[in-house]
Amino acid sequence: MESNLIVRRNEEMSVMEKLGILSDAAKYDVSCSSSGVGRRGDGTGIGNTLAAGICHSFSADGRCVSLLKILFTNECIYDCKYCVNRKSNDVPRASFTPDEICELTIQFYRRNYIEGLFLSSGILYSPTYTMELIYEAVYKLRTLYRFQGYIHVKAIPGADAEIVRRLGILADRMSVNLELPTAEGLKRLAPNKHRKNILTPMRQIQQGITQNKNEIALYRHAPSFVPAGQSTQMIIGATPESDYQIMMVAESLYRKFDLKRVYYSAFVSVNEDKELPALPGGPPLLREHRLYQADWLLRFYGFEAQELLSEKKPNFNILLDPKADWALRHLELFPVEINRADYRMILRVPGIGVKSAQRILRARQNGSLNFNDLKKIGVTLKRALYFITCSGKMMYPTKMEEDYITRNLIGEKERLPFDRDGMTYRQLSLFDDCGDIFWKG
Repeated sequence: MESNLIVRRNEEMSVMEKLGILSDAAKYDVSCSSSGVGRRGDGTGIGNTLAAGICHSFSADGRCVSLLKILFTNECIYDCKYCVNRKSNDVPRASFTPDEICELTIQFYRRNYIEGLFLSSGILYSPTYTMELIYEAVYKLRTLYRFQGYIHVKAIPGADAEIVRRLGILADRMSVNLELPTAEGLKRLAPNKHRKNILTPMRQIQQGITQNKNEIALYRHAPSFVPAGQSTQMIIGATPESDYQIMMVAESLYRKFDLKRVYYSAFVSVNEDKELPALPGGPPLLREHRLYQADWLLRFYGFEAQELLSEKKPNFNILLDPKADWALRHLELFPVEINRADYRMILRVPGIGVKSAQRILRARQNGSLNFNDLKKIGVTLKRALYFITCSGKMMYPTKMEEDYITRNLIGEKERLPFDRDGMTYRQLSLFDDCGDIFWKG
């Protein structure tokens, strides 16, 4: 009876009505920032995938390329307390058909609105049933419609492993949402979901990627399996985990599953529930920003989670970025002589990024560097000057005292990227005024 009602209600909706519901329902999923893979079209279909990635700014006139970011359905058999699409919520429901997904993607691509598709979903009847529908859509898009652009698909925990494998051959990137940092938090807020079920497809995808690399090494024309890798997402602030716990989980995920990216999504209160925290100050955006900064240190700067935080210091300093905070707690290692220090230590200087550190190593082969040279290289001297010397001299007389340097660093205003790669908590619409999308010609 219920299934007949869902079908009837869905058939009465236009594609544009479904698009309005299912694009809005996808806005809290942030784990789709870029492709990370280069794959040109072979001339037999439309589109390609560029390694530079995909922009997420949606525009009414198509001036900015983007992903079509939608749910296949916002129907769901689960009742996660933090989710706007949970079973017990009285919200408009809709489901696409595989053909509607294909038509939308192709028509948006032809009009230069998008370069690719990000497809997630609620769970309709069962994980395997839903993943079979998603597979049908992606299979048709790749074969019948000859779409060779970027496709990112969410794998649903609990779905049949064979469906996940087949989707991995068609998709550029796959992701499985961890949802919450710990199993305890998941049990509390998402009792229908289990950590083991979430980690199982993550392991399958990781093993499939590794196996595929070996196959390609032996057979040049072997089909690629998730060539852009996999990612995941954690909701931050819905449960009481510390920053230290979150970073330890992220570090473990990078090591065990070879993830391309862990995304941190500040908890947005969309439901009334006694188990959910009150957020008088709104979503914890600054905390999310600090976690992203720390994540960058893990992936590109050689830091480990236990260097940045500990059980005695479990949370990041909101006033300072994690790298500066670490440096201030290890002043015995500074100042660093820029003309002699190794790459690892130069990377740990606040105000020096990966590219600047590499330029320093190349430039000093031609002679000693001074502060003016560092400025030309791209070093942020207003931060670095407290931690470096050039030929034994500091830029200005500086007290190597934590309080003194902290006051000066806090005085420097930090611009916080709350839009997270072009995304905000109010996802922009693909169209301000649409008309009929299924145009001819």
